Amino acid sequence: MMNRYVKLSEKPAKVQRLKTPAHGLLRLSAALLLLFAIAAPAQADAPVWQASKDESVVYLGGTIHLLRSRDYPLPAAFETAYQASDRLFFEIDQSQMMDMAVQARMMQQLTYQDERTLQSVLDESTYAALTAHAESAGLPMAMMQKFKPGMLLSTLSMIEFQRRGFTPQGVDAFFNTRAMGDGKPRGELETIDQQIALLAGMGEGFESEFVAYTLSDLENVGEAIEELVAAWRTGDRETLATTFINPMLEEAPALYDTMLVARNNNWMPQIEAMFAEPGTEFVLVGAAHLVGEHGLLAMLSERGYEISRVDAD
Repeated sequence: MMNRYVKLSEKPAKVQRLKTPAHGLLRLSAALLLLFAIAAPAQADAPVWQASKDESVVYLGGTIHLLRSRDYPLPAAFETAYQASDRLFFEIDQSQMMDMAVQARMMQQLTYQDERTLQSVLDESTYAALTAHAESAGLPMAMMQKFKPGMLLSTLSMIEFQRRGFTPQGVDAFFNTRAMGDGKPRGELETIDQQIALLAGMGEGFESEFVAYTLSDLENVGEAIEELVAAWRTGDRETLATTFINPMLEEAPALYDTMLVARNNNWMPQIEAMFAEPGTEFVLVGAAHLVGEHGLLAMLSERGYEISRVDAD
């Protein structure tokens, strides 16, 4: 399968074709979409682990931010960790996502507020390809002209995933609702404004290259989802790393550092502090944050915490 990738650590002269799987989009899409899930036996392994030291335990679950109705029930290990925990931590405060003030800030920061438009920042061939894609999806370009690349990526990806039956009722939303109903305290590792800023800066300075490989990946996103779904469902760390994390590190190192490494480094002090608190926490973050050499599981292991998989009761 041939796909376009660019070195995001520098502004490339052109988009290069490389023989790599189309996994980049799955991490780029609103920084949220490690999208896989198929029916699997409840007793199978799952992307849920526990980190322990002395008498303290913190559970970590790898999430998918969008799911299909057929993807429920979730692997039973999620329920095991949920029942054993006193507090839940998510990437962001899930309850603020529909807040009107937050929505207004998103639109203000993710759209051009000056004379720039997509037509003015993209080269002619990339803009033509974007226009063709938009027309095929029934989207008027006029609606998206002021979108920054990150907003464009999020919009096009969401439409594509919705077309395939995915909805925002993913693992995070599911357990946020559960915790609210059960009265379990909830926390977050970063603010919504931090994630908005992350999206707002995507592709800045190399807009044409960013949009070009986004469009290329969208053409193959169905194949990528199906290739990775089993790896997520069973918590296959090696496959997730080799088929998703490693290609991103190799072909988009700057984005890898920004979206994975830097955020994991920011989260680690918060997670380590949980071990000193009374009670037990269940940390739910995108599965890509857990695996690979810079993943949270490896970082915790290097700091002397024992990592083990959570089995279903």
